[in-house]
Amino acid sequence: MRGSWTKGLTQLKHRHHESRTGEQPTATELSTVDGTSDIHKTPEQVMEEADDEKPVPYGQHGVQAVEAVTLTWSKTSLAVVYITMWSLYLVNAFQSSITSSLTPYVISGFELHSLIPVISVVSNVMCGAAYLPIAKTLDLWGRSQGIVLMTTIATVGLILMATCSDIATYCAAQVFYSVGFVGIIYSVDVITSDTSALRNRGLAYAFTSSPYMISAFAGPTAAESFYETINWRWGFGLFAILLPFVAAPLVVTLQLNERRAKKSGVLRREPSGRVWWQSIWHYLLEFDALGVIVLAAGLVLFLLPFSLAGSTAQAWESPSIIAMLVVGFVLLLAFGPIERYIARKPFIPFHLLVSRTLLGTCFLSFTYQIAYYCWASYFSSYLQVVNDLTIAQAGYVSNTFDVISGAWLLICGYLIRRTGRFKWLLICAVPLHVLFMGLMIYFRQPHTNIGYIVMCQIFIAFAGSTIILCEQVSVLSVAEHGDVAAVLALLGLFGYMGGAVGNSISGAIWTNTLPQALERLLPDAVKPQAADIYGDLTQQLSFAMGTPAREAIIEAYAIAQTRMLAAGTGVMAFALLWVLMIRNINVKEVEQVKGTLF
Repeated sequence: MRGSWTKGLTQLKHRHHESRTGEQPTATELSTVDGTSDIHKTPEQVMEEADDEKPVPYGQHGVQAVEAVTLTWSKTSLAVVYITMWSLYLVNAFQSSITSSLTPYVISGFELHSLIPVISVVSNVMCGAAYLPIAKTLDLWGRSQGIVLMTTIATVGLILMATCSDIATYCAAQVFYSVGFVGIIYSVDVITSDTSALRNRGLAYAFTSSPYMISAFAGPTAAESFYETINWRWGFGLFAILLPFVAAPLVVTLQLNERRAKKSGVLRREPSGRVWWQSIWHYLLEFDALGVIVLAAGLVLFLLPFSLAGSTAQAWESPSIIAMLVVGFVLLLAFGPIERYIARKPFIPFHLLVSRTLLGTCFLSFTYQIAYYCWASYFSSYLQVVNDLTIAQAGYVSNTFDVISGAWLLICGYLIRRTGRFKWLLICAVPLHVLFMGLMIYFRQPHTNIGYIVMCQIFIAFAGSTIILCEQVSVLSVAEHGDVAAVLALLGLFGYMGGAVGNSISGAIWTNTLPQALERLLPDAVKPQAADIYGDLTQQLSFAMGTPAREAIIEAYAIAQTRMLAAGTGVMAFALLWVLMIRNINVKEVEQVKGTLF
């Protein structure tokens, strides 16, 4: 690699000589310093090869930096980066598994079990809105700088979660923690795209996300130990200590290779010449501050009423609920014109915004996440209340997706590499997903054998993991390297907005179904406790299986879950339309990045 870089420098010098003198280089001048000769090559071929040894000159600094790194680093550095990215995914997988198992109990400790989807809505909205500035951070400042920033935010969130004493602090901690970890995984995905050929991109994503197979069983067991033996706060505090140490090797490796690229002359950065106030104004424009604020405010105001309406005195007739819906909808409508006519630095090129492949994929992600979160928020609670599973056992069932996807994605990535196509996998996966979501409506009833639920989860895992992987490959197949962060951010934005909508639907069904069902089904002696039972998972589990009170709670859960699944299945049917919008692109023919790649 070092020899090829020296050769490139020599060719660039001759190119500069030609631009000054107007003369073509001679055969002698085309000879490289390492003794090899380009006498049989035309000057145009030599110039083209020299360009291949340079980052894109008009790219933003973060893009230029990572291109310079891939042009100059060794295979050893590439391997170290992938190992550290795998480690970060492992940490995320464990914390996600432990957190999802502990969250119902943490919130129930504040006697607000029904607020699970409300908190998820807020965190999903903020995560979706954060994609835009995170993408700009990666492109403007660099990949390693983005990792450092997101790790800091995630660590702060974990510390707050470990020390919170009220629901307000927990909600703030959840936002910090969610934005931080989403930013870390998004940054890792962008780096994976920077360092892998498009035809191998599916395999690269499958490798970095494979740790979910490990955490699928270990995570719930650890969560149960934290809750019953140690302290649930250490379930968050442990990762606040661990995360910075795991992220550090990736940052150091990228920084060392970036410095190497600078010393070699591949990467150069001219001083901006701006004073401090000009820099502030510059980055406000670059980060599209107005658009981000409008989008985040609009989404929060529009989506929260779906979860809050049931807890207000006048429900949907409440003036505050109506005002939130109207103002939120107006802000959402305003985001498009702001991006089109006011923003000086559009988040994504207009030709990509009108690409049917990009739009179809983003709507597919939006639909898929709505369908999933319509029922997923209360699934762990359902398994414990209705099927009498422990925290660990419920986690095993919930994490079936992670076990299956970890192995299947490697096969799926290999199929994309061999065929060069991904659309045929989507055509197979979407109908399969719709079918088994529909079957869950039938099997998720009281006293149904848990094996049928696991069976549905297995097939949904095959279909869902295929959809997620193909979505990433699809959006990247229509983008230049400089737009990789933007298109992945747009995909993530649609996905998290879908999650927010799904959680809003779930919360609306829950708040308008479970309280009424409990009031109707609970024995007369227990009915005065209906409000406490509704808001506390531990109290729901305090009634023994087979007692009239527990049977009433089980029946109420079943009614709510049936409605949630019906809503999710109906929404998922629209995914078939979005798949038809996506072009059948051959990824083998798309060359997006260069250098030493996966």
